[in-house]
Amino acid sequence: MSTSPAIRVFQVATGNLGTEMIGRIQNHPDLELVGLHCYTADKVGRDAGEIVGLPPLGVTATGTVEEIIAAKPDVLTFHGVFPDEDLYEKVLEAGINVVTTADWITGYHRDTNWQHPSGRKVSEVIEAACQRGGSTFYGTGMNPGLCQILGIVHSADVAEIENVTVTESVDVSCHHSVDTWKAVGYGLPVDDPSIPDSLYKYTAVFADSVYLMADAFGLELDEVKYSYELGACTKDVDLGWYFLPKGSLGANYIKYQGMVDGVPRVETHLEWQMTPHTDPAWDIKACYITQITGDPSIYSKHMIFPRADMDLSKPENFASIGMTVTGLPALNSIRSVVEARPGIITSNDLPLRAFAGSFKI
Repeated sequence: MSTSPAIRVFQVATGNLGTEMIGRIQNHPDLELVGLHCYTADKVGRDAGEIVGLPPLGVTATGTVEEIIAAKPDVLTFHGVFPDEDLYEKVLEAGINVVTTADWITGYHRDTNWQHPSGRKVSEVIEAACQRGGSTFYGTGMNPGLCQILGIVHSADVAEIENVTVTESVDVSCHHSVDTWKAVGYGLPVDDPSIPDSLYKYTAVFADSVYLMADAFGLELDEVKYSYELGACTKDVDLGWYFLPKGSLGANYIKYQGMVDGVPRVETHLEWQMTPHTDPAWDIKACYITQITGDPSIYSKHMIFPRADMDLSKPENFASIGMTVTGLPALNSIRSVVEARPGIITSNDLPLRAFAGSFKI
């Protein structure tokens, strides 16, 4: 626990993840919530606590970038589903650091698959804003993010590494983000020709995760290969918050493989199911798995359990676990990000303490 003054945090967004993070910031010993930026007009002007179902916090939601800058926070945490690169640029050049959980690990994906309005690479725009403002930009999460860091750390006692693979093997039905799952094609007929490209477009940040690991290992990759298998629902599935017709996409197995001389060396796999009623179906392990082939080889499961008194009969409690593990790697990194050099950084640039949680004492 740090004895330094609390870091002033201005949060963006109060969707599923942002709602969870408001409470987590309140209970974090290093952090102080000083502002909340919302995109919907009906939230602007209301207390942040009221918006997310907490007692009043004395923080009023605002709706303009100018109000973020005027508050002079140390860091902006961005928890929207999709990035807001115009907002990033403005706050970075004002000297405000940014930590985001939205679609960014190294910048490769955003540079490759998205066109910035200026015609420049997104990373060039963000890096220039950082240099103008003396600020730092960092993207992380559970996966991609901590999952790959675990893969890297698990290799510390392995010689002659042949392959490192990290796999997210999870039931995603607790991730109540309709926009996200519509974007990647869940609920569309499994033979819809738009699905492969949509899955790639909205999961290509996992190519970033492969480049992150390769950088840590000093590997020069020839390419990152993308491949997929799709699971079709064998019956209609109504999740309450999302409907999957029979024959629609309800599960997938995606691979992002970093290749060297035709051999996969570092990989991220996504074994996702919205329902077990698919064909094919996969044996979901409900964890994050690191497999390393080398001397010796490693197999490790990162399993996540609720605290003992949590009532899992309430879907919102179950969903909060996923939001917590997605957002806390960002919150726990903040002090190290604030202390880091200006510019775009990755997890490879941060000290070990950036990946440490905080005790409740």
